[in-house]
Order: sequence, then structure tokens, then C-alpha cells
Amino acid sequence: MTMVMKRDDDVERDGGAGGGGGPRPLYPTMLENPQLRWSFIRKVYSIISIQLLLTIAVASVVVFVHPIARFFVGSITGLVLYIVLLVTPLITLCPLYYYHQKHPLNYLLLCIFTVTLAFGIGLTCAFTSGKVILECVILTTVVVLSLTLYTFWAARRGHDFSFLGPFLFAALLIILVFAIIQILFPLGKLFEMIFGCLAAIIFCGYIIYDTDNLIKRFSYDKYIWASVSLYLDIINLFLSLLKVL
Repeated sequence: MTMVMKRDDDVERDGGAGGGGGPRPLYPTMLENPQLRWSFIRKVYSIISIQLLLTIAVASVVVFVHPIARFFVGSITGLVLYIVLLVTPLITLCPLYYYHQKHPLNYLLLCIFTVTLAFGIGLTCAFTSGKVILECVILTTVVVLSLTLYTFWAARRGHDFSFLGPFLFAALLIILVFAIIQILFPLGKLFEMIFGCLAAIIFCGYIIYDTDNLIKRFSYDKYIWASVSLYLDIINLFLSLLKVL
């Protein structure tokens, strides 16, 4: 699957005033009301949970209904549709970014983005061993939960991960170029495994970076874009581990 590039300028600091009571601040220099930030975080994770459930449902249909996968690999029409499915999420990101505050259009675009991406993931998994898929799901779940809890713990103690942005963006460009080279001039299974390992490390960094932005920098009206950012981190981590295993 094509890994989707992420923009670092999609986060901004929310300068709301802090409340007097309620939950403890999420980080030492927090000025906004912690209750409002927690409400925003819960909303984002609710959207991500729905996206992941939808992804699992769509991908499961593609994996278990074998004629679907056979159609996409057994005909020119299927190949063309497969390319369309790969490109559609990338195209959808543009209007989604522009209309991310326009309800209910933002949810409709988010649904199209999630379903088309899930269909592509399902086609990838359809030709992969079930044992490998299960291992990747377990690994991804453990890593995502661990890194999320670590980031919240680190933020409470005053750690800041905003410095990771430029390094992660540069690393993402490198693996994208590496992916294009691998497509045009296949370098073998060893290089494919190295590519998967590097990509997995990079998206682990993105999970920390985007979670830190969720805690401190995403403004409340960017709940859709915050959800997309973390969802892509999780999906790309899963696909990277799939490539390794």
C-alpha cells in the first residue's frame, strides 16, 4: 500500500484559558481548561475507534469473500479498479482537509477515505497468511497502546516531542523514495524487510508526535484532521509490520 505523506503544518496551538478546578493539567505549562482538552481527546479517539472498526469490517469481507480478491487480480478491469482504490484515499485527503470543519460533509469524506483505504488493506491481507495478519494486529495493538500511554505520561512530566516533526518528515520522504525505487527496481526480500523495519520505526515516532500534538497543539475544531493523522499512523505501522513478517 502507498504510504500517505503527512503534513506538519496541520497543527496549531490552542490558546484557551485554563479552568480553576476539574482534572489535573495534562502538562505543566497547560493554560487551557483540562476538561475541554480531555473532551476533545475523547472525541478524537472515538472517531479513530469507529474508523478502525470500519476498516476491520471492510478488510474482513475482502479477505474472507475470495471471489472479490480473485476479481482484482484476474482481470484488467480489476487491476484498474485496484489502482483507483489506491488513489482515492489520497485524492479524498484534499477536500477533507479543506472541509474538515463543515458538518456533515467532513464525516462523509472521512467515511469514503476510510472505506477505500480499508478495501486496499483487505486486498493486501487477502494474499497474506492469516497467522501473519494476526501477529501484525497484536503487535500493532501493543505498540500503539504502549506509545500512547508513554506519551501521556511523558507530557505530564513536561516532555515535549515537537522537535520530532522535521526529522520524521525527512525520514518519511526517504522511505517514500525507497518505496518508488523498490517498485521500479526490486531489490529483493532482504531490502523489503529493511524497508519495513525503517517504516515501522518512523511511524512509531509519528504516533508519539501526533499524540503529543493531540494533547497540546491541535485546536478543538481540528478533530477530523487529528483523527486522520493518528489513524494513518496506526494503519501504516500495521502495513510496515506486515511487510517485515
